[in-house]
Amino acid sequence: MRGLAALALAIAAAPLLAKDRDQPWRNAALSPDRRAALVLAAMTQDEKLAMVIGAFASEPAGKPDLRPPAEAREGSAGYVPGVARLGIPPLWQADAAMGVATQPTARTVRPAVALPSTLATIASWDEGVARRGGAMIGGEARRYGFNMLLAGGINLTREPRNGRNFEYGGEDPLLAGRMVGAQIAGIQSNGIISTIKHYALNAQQTGQFTLDARIDRAALRQSDLLAFQIAIERGRPGAVMCAYNRVNGDYACENDWLLNQVLKRRWRYPGWVLSDWGAVHSTVAAAKAGLDQESAATFDAMPYFGAPLAQAVAHGLVSPNRLDDMVRRILRSMFAHALIDRPVAIAPIDIAADTTVAQQVAERGAVLLRNRRAALPLRATALRRMVVIGGHADVGVLSGGGSSQVHPAGGNAVPGLHPTAWPGPVIYLPSSPLVALRRLLPDVRIDYLDGSDRQAAARAAAASDAAIVFATQWTAESQDTSLTLPDQQDALIAAVASSARRSIVVLETGGAVLMPWADRVDAILQGWYPGAGGGETLARLLTGVVAPSGRLPITIPRDDRAGRCAPLQDAPTPDVAFVVTYCEGAAVGYKGFDRAGRAPLFAFGHGLSYTRFAFGPPSVVRHGRGVRVSVAVRNIGTRMGAAVPQLYVERVAGGFEAPRRLAGWAKLELPAGETRRATIAVDPRLLATYDAAAERWIIARGRYRFRIGASSRDLGPAVALSLPCMGFSD
Repeated sequence: MRGLAALALAIAAAPLLAKDRDQPWRNAALSPDRRAALVLAAMTQDEKLAMVIGAFASEPAGKPDLRPPAEAREGSAGYVPGVARLGIPPLWQADAAMGVATQPTARTVRPAVALPSTLATIASWDEGVARRGGAMIGGEARRYGFNMLLAGGINLTREPRNGRNFEYGGEDPLLAGRMVGAQIAGIQSNGIISTIKHYALNAQQTGQFTLDARIDRAALRQSDLLAFQIAIERGRPGAVMCAYNRVNGDYACENDWLLNQVLKRRWRYPGWVLSDWGAVHSTVAAAKAGLDQESAATFDAMPYFGAPLAQAVAHGLVSPNRLDDMVRRILRSMFAHALIDRPVAIAPIDIAADTTVAQQVAERGAVLLRNRRAALPLRATALRRMVVIGGHADVGVLSGGGSSQVHPAGGNAVPGLHPTAWPGPVIYLPSSPLVALRRLLPDVRIDYLDGSDRQAAARAAAASDAAIVFATQWTAESQDTSLTLPDQQDALIAAVASSARRSIVVLETGGAVLMPWADRVDAILQGWYPGAGGGETLARLLTGVVAPSGRLPITIPRDDRAGRCAPLQDAPTPDVAFVVTYCEGAAVGYKGFDRAGRAPLFAFGHGLSYTRFAFGPPSVVRHGRGVRVSVAVRNIGTRMGAAVPQLYVERVAGGFEAPRRLAGWAKLELPAGETRRATIAVDPRLLATYDAAAERWIIARGRYRFRIGASSRDLGPAVALSLPCMGFSD
């Protein structure tokens, strides 16, 4: 029998060996490293040099003479040629965060299905949800002919005014790392590559091209870089995109400590580093510091990795081995993520099916912040007349702007809003909350006012059983924002709240906003940018078809003091606009609030449901270098709901960057009256501090307290555990 099996295998393998005798890297049984090495050995130097520089795949604004390559996917972000004679396809790159994006300069628009904002996905606290959303947008990318998505935004919310916070991972490194890692894994399940970005400290838009972000290295390892590290471990992205800004003096894309020492040496990252569009400033310095590919060279002052790199290699300024390493890393990711074995093929998009996925993500990420007097869910039996006010809720839901903008099937529901040019246009996805509410509450009269007349809105609210104000704030890449809602919406909400029998606010925002009216309204639903089908999603949440189950991934402040802890400093050199010193170190978000003893308006991790939960005392035991915690969770309400028991750790003797850290969580769907146990494994890095000099994580000997709760400020009694001193490397 053994001989027959061997013969069968040999017969099956023979055609493959004959077919691929001249291209052994086509053998999928070989490791990605071996396959990359085989291709590399067959490449000419010109082919290698062509693979480490990309082109913009659309006509740049104002530069009609710069036509994209004919082989590029028109309207997309980038194109890198392959090597056709060796069977290596090009890299067709699409911008992405919430879906397949079309460049604003494109002659034709590519309609796609938008996920809710990444911050909404993070707010689900559900890795399965993140993975399904990633799989959906990765599938659309593949069907549009893209084998690489510029997704995976994970930068921590250090500056709550950052215009790109809606694309990013919130304020906690564990939550961001696990959730973004899951989304990346979902994208790459389609046989395409996802990036992770922007490495590192891309925390604001003001001066982003020239600012120097200053921070202690140990603090950086325990915060933003820990988020990157966890996401890379879990999602295994094929590429890392380096940021525009400097970090501690050096540009992120020519920062030896970030790229060579941490990413490639300490973390043993096998993929490649590509630049953000316009983030390259040198040839030799960038190549030696670890940059492997210059993206869309037309965005840089000049092409640095084309002819200049060839000259640098010829003159011995960059070694041929370094060029080989650049190309090997690109090829390895292409093999590891099946770009060669599963070439992309253009196929139809299933808009309806993908919209269903987007709605599921949005439903699980919406956060019920306040629900006084059980104002929600809306019940037809308690309503005869209702008014919906503002936010263009009669026609659509808002989306965020910039390079991640997804263009919906059906077009912009509110065309012509400013800015109409970059980073616009402002786009409302055509999914009306008003229409969906009327469908779900057919026996209730539901009026609509646009909110431009506050007095009329107040009168309509007084004449109704319930008034819902849809409040919006558009945010976008390239510009920071205010924490105050624009267009006097605070005054509108206050006017409605003063006269309404039941007042409800739905927020469509990219992140935190101030809510001076919070104590005066009955209910607040944080809907974020809810994505395709978002109108239906918000209506289902408001009427209780589904219960809100999201929890805040950021802190909502009471006042405008949130954010930067030190003023901007003068530029040390003419090409640096200013220095931003992140003196909060690793105490980002809720940790900074806790350290300063400041009370937030709504705490990190906060979120209500239409039912209630009780958490039992945690059981805490050592497990390897880490800790394992289990807790009983009971639904003590009257309907199905999702509980999110959150585990926080405190060091009794101090030594953490803040009084407590998120150490883990679970998410459980529970019917009314049911009890289940959740088990949470604590990563030892969450018990440690980083010793930058020794390049090791150190768990200090002593007692640690563990608390389970519903948010960072709603915690149960502590259970203490003594841990020995332990040191370990990445």
